[in-house]
Amino acid sequence: MSAALKGKVALVAGATRGAGRGIAVELGAAGATVYVTGRSTRAQRSEYDRPETIEDTADLVTEAGGHGIAVPTDHLDPAQVRTLVDRIADEQGRLDVLVNDIWGAEHLFAWDTPVWEHDLDKGLRLLRLAVETHAITSHHALPLLLRRPGGLVVEVTDGTADYNRDTYRVSFFYDLAKTSVLRMAFALGHEIGPRGATAVALTPGWLRSEIMLGHFGVREENWRDALDRVPHFAISETPRYIGRAVAALAADPEVARWNGRSLSSGGLAPVYGFTDLDGSRPDAWRYLVEVQDAGKPADVTGYR
Repeated sequence: MSAALKGKVALVAGATRGAGRGIAVELGAAGATVYVTGRSTRAQRSEYDRPETIEDTADLVTEAGGHGIAVPTDHLDPAQVRTLVDRIADEQGRLDVLVNDIWGAEHLFAWDTPVWEHDLDKGLRLLRLAVETHAITSHHALPLLLRRPGGLVVEVTDGTADYNRDTYRVSFFYDLAKTSVLRMAFALGHEIGPRGATAVALTPGWLRSEIMLGHFGVREENWRDALDRVPHFAISETPRYIGRAVAALAADPEVARWNGRSLSSGGLAPVYGFTDLDGSRPDAWRYLVEVQDAGKPADVTGYR
């Protein structure tokens, strides 16, 4: 994959941290030019008030072998998104991969809280950040992506279509947001498929993002220390795993076979032959159904 995407241009919307950063870096490792966007910069933090920045992500993309370009963008602001896409058009004349990974709502949802008890302002803000941003970005970016055949749109969500159909996800607002993104990919598949492009929904498994590691009080280097308290965390994966999934999809000349589909990093790994950074292939969504949700003791044998 070291040069599989050389000459290709990608936009990873929401690349400050987590899955977005992992995707941007792996696209860079495959040789792509990657525009990375978000609201957290070295000059100003978002309301997350965390240290990760889009400039850091862009540097990691370049270090990996690509060309990282950081562009501060609030994807709820159509004018900012239009300016971003105009810049990509002026500088590159093309867009081959659009990754809609905008989220920014970790602090806005409450677990197992019914809609009438959930903070309404936070719930509506969550929907705007998780759904409206994706629609705004697709509206402005897709005309550029469709200039050339073979473009790819990846809608990043939490959960496969099968899993989310049968499982209540956290709360009303969270459930609605993640299911909406799945449906976005389905709808985009119908709209851009006949025009020579492909849209998919893609979910990581249990992601060892910066926020998740911090929640458990561990770092990537010692993440297994969290297993005493959260044994099922053994199935978790790094953000680079979903990044490798996106890079594999972007390099696949037959990617249209997935158009409109719901995919997962663990499900694609054996198809394309990639692994996580430790050489394993965690299949989190199968594990969640067959082990964790089934009430069995944590045992990842056969699942990574």
